[in-house]
This record gives sequence, structure tokens and C-alpha cells, in this order.
Amino acid sequence: MSLAVVYTRASLGVQAPGVSVEVHISNGLPALTLVGLPETTVKEARDRVRSAIINCGFTFPAKRITVNLAPADLPKEGGRYDLSIALAILVASEQLQGDKLEEYEFVGELGLSGALRSVNGAIPAALEAQKAGRILILPQSNQTEMTLLDPGVAKVAGHLLQVCAFLQGEDNLPAIEFPAHPQVQAHQPDISDIIGQEQSKRALEVAAAGGHNLLLIGPPGTGKTMLASRLPGLLPPLTNEEKLETAAIASLVYNPEEDGGFSRVRPFRAPHHSTSMSALVGGGSLPRPGEISLAHNGVLFLDELPEFQRQVLDALRQPMESGEITISRARAKVRYPARAQLIAAMNPSPTGHYQGIHNRTPPQQVLRYLSRLSGPFLDRFDLSIEVPLLPPGILSQQNHTPAVRESSAQVRERVLIAREIQLKRAGKINAHLSSSEVEAYCVLTKADAEFLEEVLHKLGLSVRAWHRILKVARTLADLGGVEAIERRHIAEALSYRSMDRLLLTLHKSLA
Repeated sequence: MSLAVVYTRASLGVQAPGVSVEVHISNGLPALTLVGLPETTVKEARDRVRSAIINCGFTFPAKRITVNLAPADLPKEGGRYDLSIALAILVASEQLQGDKLEEYEFVGELGLSGALRSVNGAIPAALEAQKAGRILILPQSNQTEMTLLDPGVAKVAGHLLQVCAFLQGEDNLPAIEFPAHPQVQAHQPDISDIIGQEQSKRALEVAAAGGHNLLLIGPPGTGKTMLASRLPGLLPPLTNEEKLETAAIASLVYNPEEDGGFSRVRPFRAPHHSTSMSALVGGGSLPRPGEISLAHNGVLFLDELPEFQRQVLDALRQPMESGEITISRARAKVRYPARAQLIAAMNPSPTGHYQGIHNRTPPQQVLRYLSRLSGPFLDRFDLSIEVPLLPPGILSQQNHTPAVRESSAQVRERVLIAREIQLKRAGKINAHLSSSEVEAYCVLTKADAEFLEEVLHKLGLSVRAWHRILKVARTLADLGGVEAIERRHIAEALSYRSMDRLLLTLHKSLA
């Protein structure tokens, strides 16, 4: 046989399109030619594959070898094609039987000794191979990812010789080792660690219950970052489907074996304010997921919000609304899920204060500082809350007579009950309700609607703000176990509009 075909998978976003590795060996000057739109790392496979075949005791054919990666218009990158190329060469040169090749797909990078090294995007590849009716064979170092899938979807191997022995029927590949007991969750920060700030804690509970975006405003050292870091502990655990989605995205950018495995808790991503646009929303010539996608099903925390570049923040506006992001490049167009809950923290002025004895900033300078954030971006926050300095006496009182504070577990119980109500009513949490669903599930009496419209007119808010306030009021009613939205729920929802009141106060002081 001078022709062999082996099946593998490319990596394109969270998709894994199929690739056929076709190898033809013919007479002529010894050479190995790779075609099918390979980039540099794929072209380097000729040297890795040659050394691996020789060091495993096989003969590298001294003939003209043509390797075609089909389809030819699909960009190929990385070392994931090494294993399939090596197997196809061995089958085409009749050093290996190819009877079982139709049943399997192969993904893996080869070392010069023939050892298999991990690849990114193993979960999407295994799922797509299962849909095609084949079993994926991949490096043993990707075993951690495979424990999230059903048994029998994939097999693992540590060396090229193991795969060859398996295809020859001489040996079986080792079974994937599934954990005997559920993984114990790592300790998470508890909300009871925070002294005071009861209104901020309440806002955090509301944000967790309805999946609302939250903006924390306050001077330095008031606990904004502590509050944000407690949010994952208030959220319900990941469902099996969410675990798989989250792990599939994470597998595109790092090796779980080297990073301690995949976490079973919701992601919490906190990029530095110097983060570029491509790092935050995704990008590259062959696009990679950004922080907004890596936070999918979890929390994206942006600290020191005004220090981010304005165009970087504005790039988040569309994915915050749609829950996904599409990145188009000349070589590829990919779509990543981006259903993350956004939590942001900021100082109200360059000095950290805008009122009181600590204030040293005139209103014009405060407005100039806040203007770094565009109005449409601020509109994406359902809640904005001021986190003030603690009143005198709180710390000394706490030192002598510690107060009993609610734990994250206690708050999470109320959050879970509220979310169950939302899912039973609309099949989704309140933050994800569409405009028509808001009209159906967030009905107000005529008097309450007129009251809310009057307040919005005074604050100069948009129709989007009307819908967001109704969503928050709906969440407050769910937390209270009440079917209808009442005036008290609207009033509390309006109290979580600190940024609007701050801007109104500053404009009035300059009028």
C-alpha cells in the first residue's frame, strides 16, 4: 500500500472540524511535502515525525512522501497532527496494519523519542469524534479532561509504540482513570469575613440571585475587591453541561495537568487594567478566547475600571448583551460563548473620594475622570452601589464583641431558591430575560409604573435602564418569595443606581 488515510481533528474556536491526513509514497528523490494550508508548527512536523519513527525502531521511507491535510482551505496549526501523520506514513509504507483506522481518530504531538505530548482543545475533539461514530486516541497527559466525558469516548496513550501495538492487536490502551470520589472543592472566601457594608452585601446577594452585572463604587480600602471575590461562593454549582462548556474553553489555552486540573467551581477571572483588547475579548490571526470567554458560566471582575482603555471596555458591550462573541479574521472566523457575570470596582475620583473631609478633587475633575467610561457601557450594569468608608467605632467594637455575620452558605440557600423560581417561570435567570419576557414577567400596577417612569425622567435614564430596573425588582420579589412586584421592590431596585445619582449630583453642582 502506498496510500493511507488517517482521521484527526483541527481546533477552530470551540469547534473541532474533521481533518483527513492523506499520505502517498512514491518513487523519487527522498522528501516529505506537507500541503493543505499548514502553518509553521505544522510544517515542522516533518522533522518531529521522522525522528520519532526512527527512534521507535521503524524505517522512515527513503522515497517521495506527500502529506495532504484535507480540507485544504481549513487553517492548520500546532503539533496536534504529528501522531496521525506518523501513523499514516507507517501504514502507507506497510510497516503497520491499517484495518482499524476507520474506527478511530488520532490527536497528539510527538516528541523526538516518540513520546506523546498534550494538545489543546481535546474536549471539543473528543465530542466531535463521538458524533462521527469514532473513538479519539490522544496523549495520556490529556486524561484529566477526558474524565469530564462519558467512558468510552476516548482512549489515551503515552507513546507512539503503544498506539502501534494497539492497532496491531498486540496490546490494549490503558483505560481512562475516573476519580472514585467527587473532587473536593477548594476553599472559597466567605462573605462573613467582611465587616459592615450590609447594603453592599445585599446588592451582592441580589446580583447572585438574578445574574445581574454589578458596579462597586467607593474609596480605596472599603472592601470592593473582597466583595467581588465572594460572589462565586454565592452562586449555584456548575451543572454537568456547564462544566463541560467551561472546561472546553479552558482546554484551548492551557494544559490541565500542568495547572492542577480543571476546577469544578465557577470561573473567576480578574485581568489587570493594562489588558489589551485581544486579551480581554479574544483575538489573534487564528483567534483565541479572551478573558470574557474564559469567564463563561462564571464571573469576570474588572478592578480599577476607569484605568482600562475606553475602547477595550466598549468592546465588551456586545458580548455582555448577547452572551457570545464572534471574532473575524482574514484566515478564520470563530464564535466563543461569553455568558459571564460582570463585576467591576472603581474609585469615584482620581484621589479616591468625591465628598467629605478626604475630598481634594473639584467636580470638573471628577466628571473628567468618570467620562473615561462611556454611557452605553455603564448602561450594561443592572446595579451600581456605593461602598462607603466604615463609620467610626465599627472596628473597635468588632475587636471586643465580634458580631455574628451571615456566611456564604446561608446566603447561597436564598440565592438557590430564587433561581429555582426564575428557572421554573421563564427557563432562565432574570438577567437574561428579553424585552418581551420582561413585559410578561415584570408587570407593574399603573401607579407603580407611573412612579418608576417619573424617577427615570428625573435621573435622565434610558429605556434600557427601565428594563434593567424591572429585572432587578423581579429578582428582589423572587428573593422575598413574592409573586407580584411591589413598590418596595421598585424602591430598592432604584437604590442600586448609585452611579446615576453620582453623575446627577456632579452635574447639578456645576450648573
